[in-house]
Amino acid sequence: MSHFTTIKTQIQDERALQAACGELGLQLLDNTNARGYGDTQRHGDLVIRLNGPYDIALNRDSEGAYELTTDWWEGHVEREVGQDFGRLLQLYAVNKASREAVGRGYVVKRQPLENGSIKLTIGGM
Repeated sequence: MSHFTTIKTQIQDERALQAACGELGLQLLDNTNARGYGDTQRHGDLVIRLNGPYDIALNRDSEGAYELTTDWWEGHVEREVGQDFGRLLQLYAVNKASREAVGRGYVVKRQPLENGSIKLTIGGM
């Protein structure tokens, strides 16, 4: 029985995704299978190899963004990347915004807040 669930995202920048995975201590692998409940697997163009028993498969949709597919059973994935991929998506957004700003010559200051959010300050050159 499969427990895999897929969500659509706006993830398109693999370098920002790689940076987000690095901050979470996770590997981003090319063209492999993601692990799920009961030895089930899902192929991914990219796979985020988690430390627990399950992984996240990423496959491009027709619009060029990645869909995330994982097995949420028993909370293994949630503990590593947050509810509904929250920490992963937050770090992706922070890395994407920072890369874009720095690429345009801006200075980026990053500050973690007590509530778990991250404040970015983007300033002049």
